Amino acid sequence: MIKTKFDWEVLDSQPTKEFLTAAKKEGLTKDVAQIAYGRGIDTPEKLTHFLKADLSDLHDPYLLNDMDKAVTRIRAAIENYERILVYGDYDADGMTSASIVKEALEMLGAEVEVYLPNRFTDGYGPNQSVYKYFIEQQGISLIVTVDNGVAGHEAIAYAQEQGVDVIVTDHHSLPDVLPEAFAIVHPEHPAADYPFKHLAGCGVAFKLATALLEEIPAECLDLVAIGTIADMVSLRDENRIMVKVGLEMLKQTERVGLQELMSLSDVDRSSLNEETIGFTLAPQLNALGRLDDPNPALELLTGFDDEAVHDIALMIKDKNEERKELVQRIYEEAMALVDPTKPAQVLAKEGWHPGVLGIVAGRILEQISQPVIVLNIEDGRAKGSARSPETVNLFDALNPHRELFVAFGGHSGAAGMTLEVDQLSALAEVLSSYILENELDQGQKTKLVLDDKLSLADLDLDTIKALDKLAPFGMDNKKPVFYLDDISVKQARSMGQNGAHLKLKIAQAGTQLDVVAFNQGPELLDFQQAQGLELAVTLSVNKWNGQTTLQLMLEDARVDGIQLYDIRAKSAMVPAGLANLAENNEATAVVLMEVPDSLAELRHLFEGRNFEAIYFKNLIKTPYYLAGYGTRDQYAKLYKTIYQFPEFDVRYKLKELSHFLKIDQILLVKMIQIFEELGFVSITDGVMTVNKEAEKRPISDSQIYQDLVETVKFQELMALGTPEEMYKKIRS
Repeated sequence: MIKTKFDWEVLDSQPTKEFLTAAKKEGLTKDVAQIAYGRGIDTPEKLTHFLKADLSDLHDPYLLNDMDKAVTRIRAAIENYERILVYGDYDADGMTSASIVKEALEMLGAEVEVYLPNRFTDGYGPNQSVYKYFIEQQGISLIVTVDNGVAGHEAIAYAQEQGVDVIVTDHHSLPDVLPEAFAIVHPEHPAADYPFKHLAGCGVAFKLATALLEEIPAECLDLVAIGTIADMVSLRDENRIMVKVGLEMLKQTERVGLQELMSLSDVDRSSLNEETIGFTLAPQLNALGRLDDPNPALELLTGFDDEAVHDIALMIKDKNEERKELVQRIYEEAMALVDPTKPAQVLAKEGWHPGVLGIVAGRILEQISQPVIVLNIEDGRAKGSARSPETVNLFDALNPHRELFVAFGGHSGAAGMTLEVDQLSALAEVLSSYILENELDQGQKTKLVLDDKLSLADLDLDTIKALDKLAPFGMDNKKPVFYLDDISVKQARSMGQNGAHLKLKIAQAGTQLDVVAFNQGPELLDFQQAQGLELAVTLSVNKWNGQTTLQLMLEDARVDGIQLYDIRAKSAMVPAGLANLAENNEATAVVLMEVPDSLAELRHLFEGRNFEAIYFKNLIKTPYYLAGYGTRDQYAKLYKTIYQFPEFDVRYKLKELSHFLKIDQILLVKMIQIFEELGFVSITDGVMTVNKEAEKRPISDSQIYQDLVETVKFQELMALGTPEEMYKKIRS
């Protein structure tokens, strides 16, 4: 059934005349101005600043804590020919952060090594063994962390004890106690009131590069755009400025590695935008870190060897395809383990790749709106990731029970953990108890804000161009979502690998548009037959065979009223997990597998029960409707035939009689029963005798005949009527 994932709220903002006048001067349409106003960009001054996106509005990097200290130490290291290690992270933000600092240091003539930790051998953040290797074997005397470090107490303490200073540049949540690093550059550091708290790791790295070079290194903004979008941080304030400028630079980037990656991914650089990064480039970079050694990404992002970067780009593309296959397989296996009776899911199995379990947990969360922990079991330990809806704070639920874990970390919506296998049941109990004891409403959905209600007739490619004034879209500036109702589905088909996705053609008042629905493949039947369908959509451009068209992307769907579905065709499958209507249960989505003998019996099944969805399979055990209830001629022909026989053994001659009269056997049995009820014949031990003295009576006097007429009409409705006709009759 079509089940809404979010709690919808359609905005109805009313901009002031002053604001609309200012918006018009900025080239915004009234609809776009209304969207901006509803997002808190509600004064002419705010609007001008938002749309301007000028690099001159970036904040002074020296407002960051310890920036002056960090710059002084790095410059001293360069002057003294010290070897510097840039220590990054294995995701796209960490890769771009390390690349930015590497390039800045090389421009200043530094002797620099760069290392991205391997998630499987090094783990996240500073690693003491890696530090030791670089200090002892490579002569490193200064370490600069990027996109990590604030939780690296042991490794940083070790380095400082060896006389090697560590400069931390990070953006992750600050722990209660900070490491004893030489300097900590962080936008949320309590000792400095930096004007913008939401820089990504690459944003902090860019600030360090700006301070070191004493000018804005605009040539690095393509990397900043990738890392910032990939890390899903706020796209307001200076992040918006850097990403907007960075996207334009990415269209004409001279980085041969990025050129290769975009070429292999069929990216049209002229129309490249934030979605190109979010759905194409960033997932590929992240796939490398999820499945393998991330360090080749540094050569891809900063190298100049055409052949080398081509090979790396090919390898990254292959890793991403491998990642997709792993995610799909593990997702299917994990979904099979979900227990809907529990308030939270702890799903663990051997053979699951640990690098993709966070993605799997996120996909399952989308489906069931419950906290989900997905773990790989290996050598007696379970390791993996967790995701949770807003209603359940994972960190608050699990942090008080650290005795369960070998390692644990995270925040309200996501966490990573390692624990012994024998603690799995305790983990499930702790999480379930937290939910039940705090009476957390898991039925409460996350809010989805819809910017406006639209009509299909009002949409065209110019609408997208108008909306682009508010781009780039992302966190805190989401792509506008629109509400559509009073629509019909003209066509629905599955697409993608194993029919994972849907493509719909919807119509409204004579206008038709395509809608793409990712991960909705299993709901093909539901969308084909949905009545009263309402959609939440975003707008996108589809380029195919030289044609550019507008298409809609489905964010969510819901149905106004009960959902009724016809699965009577032999080829139609019963959706998995549906309850049988005939069973005594509290399910809200049910299937009518077998039609009862009468309308009264079926109505009884519906008594006192409310449903969200009903699927009509309608198997009819004895299909009287195919034979009917007999015509006047059929009854006359039957009587005339049996009148000729003093006795007739219906036990053995019924089939021959049916063939002779050309009357279906199931109808013939009923006709004989009607004759017996009316006294036309008598039957003893299977032998039928005609009562030639019987009083003439109309066939309609027979109760059996009357019941048969009702049964035939009932079965005709259940076999041939529409779901709406059936439901109306049942409920009348």
